[in-house]
This record gives sequence, structure tokens and C-alpha cells, in this order.
Amino acid sequence: MDYRFSDTIDSFKSSAVREILKLTQGKSIISLAGGLPNEQYFPIEAVRDAFLRVFEEGKQVLQYGLTEGYTPLRQSIAKHMERKNIHVGVDDMLITTGSQQAIDLLTRVYIDPGDVILVERPTYLAAIQIFQSHKARIVSVDGDEDGMNLTDLEQKIKEYNAKMIYVVPTFSNPAGKAWSLERRQGTLDICKRNSVLILEDDPYGELRFGGGEALPSIFSLDKHPQGSAVLYTSTFSKIVAPALRTGWAIGDPDVIRQMTRAKQAADLHSSTMDQQALHQLFEHFDLYSHIDLVRSEYETRMHQMADLLNQQNWPGLHWNEPKGGMFIWLELSEEIDTEKLMKLAVEEGVAFVPGASFFADEPKRNAMRLNFTHTDYEQMKEGFARLDRAIQKMLQTV
Repeated sequence: MDYRFSDTIDSFKSSAVREILKLTQGKSIISLAGGLPNEQYFPIEAVRDAFLRVFEEGKQVLQYGLTEGYTPLRQSIAKHMERKNIHVGVDDMLITTGSQQAIDLLTRVYIDPGDVILVERPTYLAAIQIFQSHKARIVSVDGDEDGMNLTDLEQKIKEYNAKMIYVVPTFSNPAGKAWSLERRQGTLDICKRNSVLILEDDPYGELRFGGGEALPSIFSLDKHPQGSAVLYTSTFSKIVAPALRTGWAIGDPDVIRQMTRAKQAADLHSSTMDQQALHQLFEHFDLYSHIDLVRSEYETRMHQMADLLNQQNWPGLHWNEPKGGMFIWLELSEEIDTEKLMKLAVEEGVAFVPGASFFADEPKRNAMRLNFTHTDYEQMKEGFARLDRAIQKMLQTV
């Protein structure tokens, strides 16, 4: 058979993280690569009990459901969002198959080929893949630890006639940044002034370290979903379990309606079984105590990795301790190409994600992302020893 694939297939780039996960499966490789929550903290008994409660409702639980999502779950999420000072109704919300689908659906209904999307430098690599698949033009905005540079943001909005910006302002992937309130408010003001839609991705917001008040989402600063300049999305993957593949999008009802139409064509609706089970978790499980446990354990692991990094003398090593999330982003001296280093690292039995994957343009080839949530301290310690051997090997060749 002569398969004649569409030209669009050329825009689907393989995910570096997915390829690394395949590389490490079934091998004695310590992976500091994937953005994996730790299975040790999956609430498996609570999830099992939730599904049993769903089955007790009878055969109708196996029926088709609403594209918008299971209404009781949307009501539970709306109540959950009140903790973030976000006040919405079910008509302002769409349940998605993971928050990544929300990114795809919004791009489908809002972006035409050639439209410009502004992103952080670096940014979430799966978002880059989605935007490329829809033939958008992706332009990076300069920034620092406090978030996007507001001057550069407004300049590029005007220079490129940008239609949308994509941001992860709370413990970003890969850099672990937590934007300041000033940058959040400034970004909102600039985008409203220029009629640019903000896609705010918030998968890590619950994983805040050190206590204290959480910074507000950009969406919450816009007060009301009607006419909002922000489409907000989040997920249960990091606070319950990724296998449930359930996320949600919140925004202006008209935007949600258009995304719902696109979802009908994509998959009709997300798993109603998973949605009903998640609703049961809200009703019968102390989700917030569970989140506190996960947050505490991940903070401990972050400090363990930070201690190991402080012991290294790698040339040009620079990194910042994240205030939440799942990742540490580090840079080495410019002569170290981390894509080449990755090959040596795998030979030594350790994996990470080279930083170039997270750039839409002008990639930093001397950077890498490390995940601290999935390995215990002994694995982490051995992983760093292996990584050090790989770096020393590379230094002999540069």
C-alpha cells in the first residue's frame, strides 16, 4: 500500500520527553527526565473506592455523556476554583482529556495558519508541538525569573500582530519560574489593551513550596469569565493521577462553546467513567490533605536535588531553586551541548531532557531540565554521579 500522508504530518515533531521515556523503559537507567508524578503518592485506594461507588449507580454510568463534561464534576471544580479566587459556573467550563487537549482545542478554534503566538523562552515543549501542528508562527518573548519582560512583550505584540500568548506563570515547565504579581498584572493589562488572548496553563499551581500565600492566577486578576482576555486550563494529573487524563478549561462562555464544538469533532467527550470517579473523590476523599502530602514530599525531594547540585563543580553551572512544581532548570558553560551530553549520559545510565527542546527559536544548547519528583534520594544521588561522569567525559573532548 502506498500511504499518502497529508502535508500536516510534517509539523508533528516527536516529543523529546516521550522518546527519552521509551529509551529508559525496561533498562537500568535512572531517569531525571520525564515530568512524572511519583506513583508512591497516587491515592490508589481512594481511586478504587471512587470507581466502585460509580459502578453502584448502575449501568447508566457506562453511557455516553455531555461534551461539556459531567455536570457534577464541573460543579465540584467550580467550587475548587473558588479557593483560587476564581468564581465561575458550569457554562464557563469544559472538561478536557488532560489540559494538553485544552491547548489544542483553543488553538484549533482561535488560530489560523500563519497567526503569531508569543511564548516564554523557554516554554512547554508539547505546546510548541501543538502550535506547530496548526501552522502557527511561534515567537519567543524575553524574560527573567519574575516572568515575561513587559517591554519586550508589548513590542512583539505590535511588531508581529500577535493573536495569542501562551504562558505557564506558576512554577513553569521547564524553568520552574513563579511570576511576580507585577508581571502577571502587567501581562494582563498589555494583552487587554492590544486585544490579545492569554492562554494560561496551570498544571503545577497546587505544588507550592514553603507555605505562604499563593500568587493569583492571571485569570483571577481579570475578575469575570465573560469577556475575559484569559483562557485558563488545569489538570488532575499532578494532584491525583495522570492516567485519569482529565483536565479543564475556563473562560468566556463563547470561547468555551467554540472549544466544545471542536471537542465534539475530536473525541465527542472525555471519559465519563473517569469524570464520575473524580467527582466521587471530591465528595468522599480529603483531596486537600492529599495535595498537602504530595506538596511536602516533593519539596523534600527538591531540596535533596538542590543539595546535590550545590556539591557539583560543573563548568558554568547556573540554576535557581524553584518555589514549586516538578523541575529544576540548569545551564552549563556554552561549550557543553546537552544534546550531545545526553548520549554520553545514557551510556553511563542516566537520562535528562536537553534544554533545546523547550525553545521555539534560538535554543540554548547548554541547558537541561531535571525532574526531582520521581526518584528517591539514593537514585538521585547515583544519577548525579553518573551524570558527572558523562560531563567529565565530554569535557575531555571540548
